[in-house]
Amino acid sequence: MESFIAGFAYGGTTVVVGQPLDTVKTILQTKKNESILSVSKKLYQTGGITAFYRGGVPLLLGGGLMRSAQFGFYKNTLQLLRSNSSSLPEKVMGLDPHVVIAGFSGGIGRGMVEGPFEFLKVRRQIQTSWNYSDVLKGSGTTMVRNAFLFASFAIYMDFWDRFKLSENVSSGIASFLKGGCCANMAWLTIWPLDVAKTRMQSGKYGNNVLKVIGDSLRSGDMYRGLIPGLTRSFIANGSSMVVYNIVETELKKQWGRT
Repeated sequence: MESFIAGFAYGGTTVVVGQPLDTVKTILQTKKNESILSVSKKLYQTGGITAFYRGGVPLLLGGGLMRSAQFGFYKNTLQLLRSNSSSLPEKVMGLDPHVVIAGFSGGIGRGMVEGPFEFLKVRRQIQTSWNYSDVLKGSGTTMVRNAFLFASFAIYMDFWDRFKLSENVSSGIASFLKGGCCANMAWLTIWPLDVAKTRMQSGKYGNNVLKVIGDSLRSGDMYRGLIPGLTRSFIANGSSMVVYNIVETELKKQWGRT
C-alpha cells in the first residue's frame, strides 16, 4: 500500500515542478517552425506564468493516480515474482527478468489511467477544442509508450542500484540523481513514441500511429521537443524521487514495516 501512496505523491510533485517545460515540449511536438524561445515568449505574452501551467489541472488530478498505479503495480508485481518465480533465470543478457516484467506491469498500470488525462492535458496546452467522444484518442499509443517507458526506467534504476552509482553522496542527492538520470535515459529510449502519442492526441495528424510515426520520421521530427522534455524530466523526476522515498520510508515506519 505504501508504494501506491508514495507513487501518488510522486505524481503530484512531477506536475507541480515540471508542467511549464512540459507545455513547451508539447507545443514544439505539435507545431513546426517554432523554437523553445519563441514558444516561451508567446506563452508568457498570452498568459504570463500561468500559461505555462496549461493542462496542469487534469494532469494534477490524474498524475497522482497514474503514478500511484505505476509504482503500486511495479512493486507488487516485483514482490510476487521474486517470491514465486524460481523458474526464471537470475539474469538474461545482464537484465533481471523480474525487473523487466514488473516494469512493463507498472507501465501498463499507468497507461490504464493516464490516457484520458493526457489527452485533456495536450488539448489544453495547445488550445484546441475537443469533444467527450475524443478523450480516448491516442490511448493505445499512450499504453504502449508507458509500458516501454516504465520498463526502461525500472531497468535503468536496477542498473543504478547494482553499480552503486550514488553511494558516496547524501540520500537526498542520491535519490534526485537516480530519479533524474534514470528517467532521462528512459525517455531517450522511447522518445519517438511520445512524439507520435502527442501528435495523435492533438487532433492535427490523424489516428493512424504508423502513418504518424512515418511522417514524423520523414520530416525529421522524431526527437522534436527533446531538450525541454529532458530538462523537465530530470528536474521533475529527480525531485519526485526524493519525495517518493521520504513518503515511502515514513509510511513504512508508521506501519512497522522497516
